[in-house]
Amino acid sequence: MLDNLTQRLARVVKTMRGEARLTEANTAEMLREVRLALLEADVALPVVRDFIAKVKAKALGEDVIGSLSPGQALVGVVQRELTAVIGGEEAVSGGADASKYSELNLNSQPPAIILLAGLQGAGKTTTAGKLAKWLIANKKKKVLTVSCDVYRPAAIAQLKTVAGQVGADFFPSEAGQKPVDIAHAAVDWARKHYHDVLIVDTAGRLGIDEAMMQEISALHATLKPIETLFVVDAMLGQDAVNTAKAFNEALPLTGVILTKLDGDARGGAALSVRHVTGRPIKFVGVGEKLDGLEPFYPERMAQRILGMGDILALVEEAQRGVDMDEAKKLASKIKKTGGFDLEDFKVQIGQMKKMGGMGSLVDKLPAQFSQAAAGADMNQADKQVTRMEGIINSMTPAERAKPELIKASRKRRIAAGAGVPVQEVNRLLNQFDQMQGMMKKLKGGGMQKMMRAMGGMKGGMKGIFPGMR
Repeated sequence: MLDNLTQRLARVVKTMRGEARLTEANTAEMLREVRLALLEADVALPVVRDFIAKVKAKALGEDVIGSLSPGQALVGVVQRELTAVIGGEEAVSGGADASKYSELNLNSQPPAIILLAGLQGAGKTTTAGKLAKWLIANKKKKVLTVSCDVYRPAAIAQLKTVAGQVGADFFPSEAGQKPVDIAHAAVDWARKHYHDVLIVDTAGRLGIDEAMMQEISALHATLKPIETLFVVDAMLGQDAVNTAKAFNEALPLTGVILTKLDGDARGGAALSVRHVTGRPIKFVGVGEKLDGLEPFYPERMAQRILGMGDILALVEEAQRGVDMDEAKKLASKIKKTGGFDLEDFKVQIGQMKKMGGMGSLVDKLPAQFSQAAAGADMNQADKQVTRMEGIINSMTPAERAKPELIKASRKRRIAAGAGVPVQEVNRLLNQFDQMQGMMKKLKGGGMQKMMRAMGGMKGGMKGIFPGMR
């Protein structure tokens, strides 16, 4: 996510921190690097100018010049101003806390109506499913979804499928109906069946046209939604800004959802949308899976862009994905006996997959750690992890409990069952041996021993998770 911008700014931040004193010359040089990094990332020129002007004014102010560590103080200024660009001034001043995300407003007589608007291909239908899943899981809401896209029959079928996958209800519609009629019927159904939230997916076009804007304006007037969310593809580049302007003029938007943010190494246009619309970014879509929707935290995003990572998000992912009872049982088992078998190894692989896979984890690490994975193919690493799981599944319970039983003939049988070469089985067993050695260090609570073992392990993390450097 925003890889190029993060790498450039992380280097600038490192340089800033090393400055014992700030002069106009070294400040100007740093600001030039920041400006180039933002422009290369496709951030809109007016946004860059405004950002640089504010940073410069504060960098040469008393707070930075008089600081005992002016380099650190300047990093703080850049972080606060970047937070303001992507979260609004209220995110860094007396208003909303930058450590919080902009909540959806659901305070209306049920059903609370959420209208999704945007161009075709922005990911509205998938986002409708992701948002329904998020509301069901995090807000315990009963959700109904409906498609008013009568121009693309596949959109109706797609929404029905994703609604079924996430446990939301689906209101049927057909290509021959009028969008306003569909909306009326869906609201009536939602009221009669006690739904808390109604998510309305609308038609998109390949470009902005008058007919599209008239239709969605009529839908808005009919539904009077409490939330009107603009769904925009972060990979659109500067076009994302132009599209945002058009929709903001046609509709009273209440927020923005950025999709495919993980698919663009530049992604700087995403930083411009808040500035252009004046509306908060409420969610970001990452990945194709239906749990790939994250609330947008301005401060955390600013830290990630500056190469500081998002450790809080990692902790939250762990809390959501890790079965704490299983983790306690494993910890107790290792502490008492030092035992760690292939079944335990498989459980750990499954826990990591629940946390979003290697790409998601690495993306949230600070730059000095995530750069260790630079150049690695995270998709390939995730495939390798899935392959490891498949190999373990091809083993008998006895083999998982006692890996030393696995000799040549058993390896051939396991490889055939998993559809992989015997070398893959050997690789898995080597990786398991390394992990088992680490876990034995924990017997009796020797965490420091384990950390030393990890530091001295041949190949480091690469030994356990292929695809990483």
